[in-house]
Amino acid sequence: MNFTAFVKSIIVVSIAFFYLAPEAAFSAVKPSPPNILFVIMDDVGIDQMPSFGYGGKSPASMPVIDEIARSGIRFRNNWTNPSCSPSRASFFQGRFPLRSNILNPIGQNDLANSMVSPYDVTLPKILKERNYQSALFGKFHMGVQANNPYGLAMAHSLGFDYFYGWTDETGDPYPIDTTAGGVGGPHGNGANYSCGFVPAYDSQKTELGGADTGACYSANGACEILSLNNPMNPPGRICRDRGGIFDPDGQCKSPIPSNIKTGFDQYNGHFVSPMAIVDALGHVEEIPPTDIRARTYRGTSPVDAAVAWINRQPSGQPWMATVSFATDHTPLNPPPLSLLKGPSINVSGMDCSNPGSWRILSDQMIEAMDTEIGRLLLQTNIAKMSGGQLVYQPEKTNTMLIIVGDNGSFGYTVKLPFDVGRAKGTPYQTGAWTPLIVSGPLVKHPDRNVGAMTNAVDIFQLIGEMAGVDVHKRVKWRIDSTPMLPYLQKPRQAPIRKWNFTEIGENLQANGAVNGPCVTAGSCVSLPPDRDVCEDNGGVWWGKNPSDDPSTAGVPEEGIARCCEINIWKTNQGQTDTVSIVPQAAVGIRNSKYKLVRNSVLDWDKDSNSCVEREWEEFYQIDEKVPVPKLDTADSDLLANNDQLTKQQNANYQALKLKLKALQASVVQCEGDGNLDDVVNQKDLDGWRQFSLPSGKGGSSWFDFNLDGFTNDLDKEIIESHMGERCRPVKTSSGR
Repeated sequence: MNFTAFVKSIIVVSIAFFYLAPEAAFSAVKPSPPNILFVIMDDVGIDQMPSFGYGGKSPASMPVIDEIARSGIRFRNNWTNPSCSPSRASFFQGRFPLRSNILNPIGQNDLANSMVSPYDVTLPKILKERNYQSALFGKFHMGVQANNPYGLAMAHSLGFDYFYGWTDETGDPYPIDTTAGGVGGPHGNGANYSCGFVPAYDSQKTELGGADTGACYSANGACEILSLNNPMNPPGRICRDRGGIFDPDGQCKSPIPSNIKTGFDQYNGHFVSPMAIVDALGHVEEIPPTDIRARTYRGTSPVDAAVAWINRQPSGQPWMATVSFATDHTPLNPPPLSLLKGPSINVSGMDCSNPGSWRILSDQMIEAMDTEIGRLLLQTNIAKMSGGQLVYQPEKTNTMLIIVGDNGSFGYTVKLPFDVGRAKGTPYQTGAWTPLIVSGPLVKHPDRNVGAMTNAVDIFQLIGEMAGVDVHKRVKWRIDSTPMLPYLQKPRQAPIRKWNFTEIGENLQANGAVNGPCVTAGSCVSLPPDRDVCEDNGGVWWGKNPSDDPSTAGVPEEGIARCCEINIWKTNQGQTDTVSIVPQAAVGIRNSKYKLVRNSVLDWDKDSNSCVEREWEEFYQIDEKVPVPKLDTADSDLLANNDQLTKQQNANYQALKLKLKALQASVVQCEGDGNLDDVVNQKDLDGWRQFSLPSGKGGSSWFDFNLDGFTNDLDKEIIESHMGERCRPVKTSSGR
C-alpha cells in the first residue's frame, strides 16, 4: 500500500468510527472544566424582576438579565438570608449563619469570630484543587478590616487568587458627599448637594448651588470648562462621572483651589470609594481616592477589572470570577446617564436624601447594572452583538453563569404586591426570597422555571458540582447544601430540598456590645453598624454621637445602647411617642406550602418601664404565584387564631418546629477549637500563637474564645483546659 492509500484508509476508518461509535470516539477525551462567572446583586429581591413575573407596574429595564434568564434556568423559589454578609458567607462556605456566627451585615465593631474564617474550606480553595484561578471584584463584606487579623488581605486568606474591590469601613458604600468634592458645604459655597454632584441651575430652582457651566478638575490637575447641553445630564454630573470635581460657574485655575484639592480626598457614595488590589501572594496595593480607579462608578469599576482579569487568563486555564455589585445598596445615587438605555426620568435636580425618590433611583441603578452585565459578557466574548442586540448563546461557550441577589429589596424600593414593611432585614418572603438564574453549557432544555426550593448554601454545592467536586466529601465538617446540578440536566427533576431556612441576628462584639439603635418611621432596629449607614437608610441614629434630629434632643453624647432603652428614656422624659422595636434575631423555616417564623426581641415593658426578653412564633401558608404570590403578611398569621388551625396546618406547624429544633441542636460549640476541625489540640495552640503576637497582645481573631477583642493568655488557658476534647456534631440531613 502506498502512502496516499494508507492515508485514505485511515480517514475512512476514522469517519466510520466517528459515526458508528460516537461515545467510544470521545470517551477518552476529558472535557475541560467550565469557567464560572458568578454575579452577585446587592439588595435586589425577586420583587424587582420582570423575568420572574414581578417588578410592579414599572419595573426597571433589564434586557440583558431577561436574555440570560431566557437562555438558562430561573430558580423561582430561592432563599438567601435577610442581609448581605450572612448570604455572601453562605455562598462561599456552604453553611447556615447559625454555624458561622455571621448573622448580620459585618461592621467595624464586629469581631473576627463573626467573619469567614481562614480555616474554612471556601469555594476558591476547593476550586484550586481543580486547577482553577479565582478572583473577586467589587464588594467583599465577608469580613471588614477593623477586627480581621488579615486586614485588607482578607480575600487572600480565604483562597482568592486576586481581589479588586472596595474596602469601606462598614463593607458598604460611604455616604454621599453633599459638598460634591468641597465646592459646597461650609468651606465652599454653602450648598447641599444631596446627590453628590452639582445640578443644573434650572433644576436647583435657586441661585445657590446649581450651575449650567463651570470648571471640571481632574485629580492630576487637568481642567476643562463644561457647559449644559442636556438638562438630564448637567455638567456637574458629567464631571462627577469622569471622576472629577466641578466648580460651579468657575474658571480653570492653577493651582487648583484649596477646597477642591482637599475635596479629592473625600469619598462619595457609589462614585468615590476606598479600594485595594490583592494579588496571589497576598500583597496589597491600596488605591487612593485621587486614583481614577477609585473614582469610577461602582457599577462600572468591578466590570472593568473583571474583564481585564478574565481576558488575561491563559487558554485552557479554568477560572471563577465573582463580580459583586453594590447595586442596589444605599445610599442611592443617580448612575451615569450613559448606562441608561431609553427614556428616563430626569433625576438631576432630585433630592437623593428623600426616601420618596429612592424607588426611581433604584430602578435607574438596576438598569445601569444590567447594562454593565451586558458589557461584561460582550468584552469577555461570552456574548456578542448582532443587529444592535446582545445575543447570548450559552451552549457555544465554556462558561457557566450564575446571577443571584444577596437578600431582599430595601423597604423603600420594594415593588408591589410585595410587602414594603417586611423587606430586607426580616425573615419574611420579601426579605429572603431572591432571584437566582443559572445559564451555560451544562443547562439542558433552557428557558425553564424551577419551582423547587433552593438556598444560598446550595450555590456552594452547585459550583462544586460544576467543577466536579463532591463538597460533602471534601469538607470534613457539617455543611448545609443540597445538589443543584440535577435541575440543570433534568427538566423533570423532582425537588431535592424538602425545607428551607433563613436567619438574621446580632454579630459577636467585644464584651457583649451591640450595634446602636436606628429609628426609621417609628420603628427601631439594630441592623446598621453606625450612624452613617443608619442615616443613609433614612433613619435617625440614637447610638454614640446621635443624629442631629429633634427627636434626639437631650440624648447624651454616648447615646443609647438598645432600642428598648429609647422608650425608657422617652418615658422618663415624659414623652409618649415611643418606638416599636424590630426583633434583633429571627429565623424562618419552610416546607413546600407552609412557613414558620420565630422572632426574638429585647422589648420594652410599659408597666415596669424596663427591657424584657420576648419570643414568639408566626405561621403562614405561602406560595410563589405570578403575579400575586401568597406572602407572609401581618394579617395572614395562622397562629393569630391558634385554635382554628386545621389538622393539616397543625401537622405542618409541628413538623417545622421539630425541624427547626433539630437544626439548632446540630450546632456544636467546641470551646478551644479555633481551626474548625472539631478537636482541641496542638494545632489550636499553634493558631493561637500566630494571632496572639506580639507578646500575647494580639487583637481579635478566631482564637479569641472569651470574646473580649483580644487573643491573649486568657484564650490560651481555654485551649489548655479543653485540650484533647473532640466535638462530635449531630448528624442531620442537609435540606432533604
